[in-house]
Formats: sequence, structure tokens, C-alpha cells
Amino acid sequence: MHTKTIASIASGMGGGIGVIRISGDDAMTIAGKIFRKRSQIDLSSECEKEDVQSDDKFFEKTDTHTIHYGFIVDEGKVVDEVMVLVMKKPNSYTREDVIEIDSHGGPFIVKKILETVLKNGAALAEPGEFTKRAFFNGRIDLAQAEAVMKLISSENNYALDSALSQLEGNLSKYIEDIRQIREQLLHEIAFIESALDDPEHYDLGKFRFELRDKLERDKDKLNELVEHFDDGRMKSEGINTVIVGKPNAGKSSLMNLLLDEERAIVTNVAGTTRDILEERVKLGDVILNLVDTAGIHETDDVVENIGVNKAIEYADKCDFIIYVVDSSEKLDDADFQIIDILQQKKGVILMNKSDLNPVTTADDIQKRLDWECITFSNETKQGMKELEDYVNNSFLDGDISFNDQVHLTGIRHKEAVMAAIESIDAVLQAIDDEMPEDFFTIDMMDAYKGLGLINGETASEDLVNKIFKEFCMGK
Repeated sequence: MHTKTIASIASGMGGGIGVIRISGDDAMTIAGKIFRKRSQIDLSSECEKEDVQSDDKFFEKTDTHTIHYGFIVDEGKVVDEVMVLVMKKPNSYTREDVIEIDSHGGPFIVKKILETVLKNGAALAEPGEFTKRAFFNGRIDLAQAEAVMKLISSENNYALDSALSQLEGNLSKYIEDIRQIREQLLHEIAFIESALDDPEHYDLGKFRFELRDKLERDKDKLNELVEHFDDGRMKSEGINTVIVGKPNAGKSSLMNLLLDEERAIVTNVAGTTRDILEERVKLGDVILNLVDTAGIHETDDVVENIGVNKAIEYADKCDFIIYVVDSSEKLDDADFQIIDILQQKKGVILMNKSDLNPVTTADDIQKRLDWECITFSNETKQGMKELEDYVNNSFLDGDISFNDQVHLTGIRHKEAVMAAIESIDAVLQAIDDEMPEDFFTIDMMDAYKGLGLINGETASEDLVNKIFKEFCMGK
């Protein structure tokens, strides 16, 4: 099938080298129209020599996976000195004919070459269109395509390793096991349909009990994936972390210290922070999605009270909490209220203002909340290294240490698996309610389709387009 040939800039702008990627049936022809060898160029005038004819078939006649030195010309004038990489189908990223032009990286030059490519027959690629073609042409599945995007946006080693693992097919290999569940579901659906059509040759006597055992095992496998979703999300997207404490304990100063900029307003007036401030910060090898909240305490101020309620709400939903204590003051009702909220949650206590005269000790806190306490000072930065080590050790060597465990890292994956579990639950309920076997098939088919959404086997075109629109240009 003949498809339009697409082109786009595939490198960041302003670097030493620019890359223009072309993919499609006419990629070789378009590149041949605008490429000239060194012997065809008059360098003194920076134009092609007289009587030079473009060779549209030049790259078609060359071997695949070769590199060619020359010049890109537009209406006979040299645009840039380049190296051209030739990758013929099916051994390319898109499984189509692909040309990559390596030029100097100046934005004007790169854009000029792209304009020349488009002028000679290519269409501008949409975001993610190269990877979309790799998916439609069967080189990668949808889970691996999403890993490409995660690879580009990785902000730490663990997000990078997770994306690489998914791109290399580890998630898809795990889903290969899930595919066996899908095949089993189809087999059981076919058996039910056959038995209903020909009851003389198919016995459904003990079928429902055997089916129940199989579905219970399938459900256990799917639940295992869902249970590890938060681990995968935290590795790839960051740890949702909330800073809590009573007013004027030093929460906003900590936010500014971690960001190394004056992001939050800091004064010696209690209750300055009334809204929620959100930022991303890299602490060692982990990413924290950091939230600075209003000081938690009893207040009659309507606006401040809204901020307090938001702080409590965020603390309830987050992955990790940094509880900032003003160690220069004795614990009071506000601290006791916070400690009650933090029970059964995961976090660390910063005994802030250690540069002053501490009157509250770690023992005072730990009698009520069994968390690690770190002696800390926003002013002197005492305790910063200990905080970094504690966070990294907690999440990288503790509950979610990186290993070969396959994790669902996207909410789309989690929702697909949970939908399949719900469908299986509906079948199990129908079995318990002694419903006729033909009631099973609808929900079993829904489970089959739900699992197919992860690697794209049952994904709609609209869903696929939505996923690839989140990609950057040139990928």
C-alpha cells in the first residue's frame, strides 16, 4: 500500500548536529532530488555545477544502512554540507524506507533543509507519526510505543530503566502470559457456543466449576499487575510528596531550599501559605512531585481554613509525607492534630530550626509517631544529605527497589486491567448465581478486549491517535 511520505526535524534545535527524518515510499526519491555529491558542487559559488542533473534513483541504487557525504541543494544553491543515512524497508524504525539527513545544527539551516524536503514531495509529520507507523507496521506494540515517549521524558535512572525494559518488550513479554489468558477466554467462549448449538456432542455438566477455577487463577495474575501499579508510577512519574506542618514551621522555606529558588513566599508571619504550591524536584536519584501546603491548625479565617482542608486532603492521597516540626517550640494542639492525621502513612520528620535552641526532641515526637527523625535547619542546610539519603533508600532499596519486576506504569494500562478484572468478577458472580452458560460469554469477551487494549490488539483508532498525539515532533 502506498502511503504518504512524511518528514520532520528529529533532533533538538540549536545543537551541534541537526537531524531531518524522512519516511515513506518516496523517501529515497525525495532525498535523491535534493542531494548532490562533492564532485557536483562548485564550492567557490556554493552552487551546483552547470548541467548537473538530479538523480532521483541515487539512493534507491545504494545499499541499505549506508552513509553518504554530500550537499543539500535548493534550486541549485547549497543549503548545507550533510551526511545522509539510508535505511531501506523493512529494516528501519518505521519498517518503511527511511532517510536521515545529518546537518549542522543551526535552527535556520535545519528548518531550511526541512522546507526543501517538503517542497519536493514530503508532508510534515504529525507528533509521534514515525512511532505510530512503527506500531501499525508491526515493529512494536502499543505498550512499547508508549515506552518510547517515557524514554524521552525520563528524569532519573529508574524511570529510564523502566522505559527501556518496557521498550525491549519486558512488559509485552509479561502480557504474552496475559495473551494466554485471552486465548483461553476465546477457547472457553467457543466451547460454550458450540455446546449450546450442539448439546449432544458437548457436555457442560462440570464446565462451570472448571471455568471458575481457571478464572480465579486469571484474576490473581491480573491483580498482581494492579498491586504493583503504584511502584511503576512512582518510578516513571515521580513520588507524590506533601510537606505538612503547623504554620511557620518552615515548610515553604524547605520548598525553596529543595528547589534552590524563592518559589514560595516566606515571612515570619504564621499562615502565609494558604494555597497549594506544586513543583518537581530531583532529590538524588528520585523525582519528587512536591506539594507545599497551608499550615494545619484550627483557624476562623475562611480562606486559610480552605487551605488547611486541602492540606489534609493532599496528605491523605500522597505517596510520601515530609512533616516539618519547629523544634524551637514545644509540641502543641496543632502538632497533635497533624500527628493523628499521619498515622498509618509513610513519611519522615524534619526537626527543623536546629540552629536555634531546640526544646522538642525526636523522642517527644516518636512517642506519638514512629517515623524517622532528621535533625534539620533550612538556614544552615543541616540534614539535607540525610534527607536525600533517607528518601532514596526508602524508595530505591525499600518497598519499591528497582528489579526485573514488570510494572504497569501508565494509568491507561491499569484501567484496562481493572476493567478485565471487573468482567471476570461478573462471570464468577454469574457462576455463583447458577445463571445459564450463555450469560458468561458477554463478560468473558469484555475481559478479552480489555486485556487487548494494553498492547493495542483491540485498541480503537481514536485511542491510538490520542496516545501518539502526546509524542514530540520528529518521533
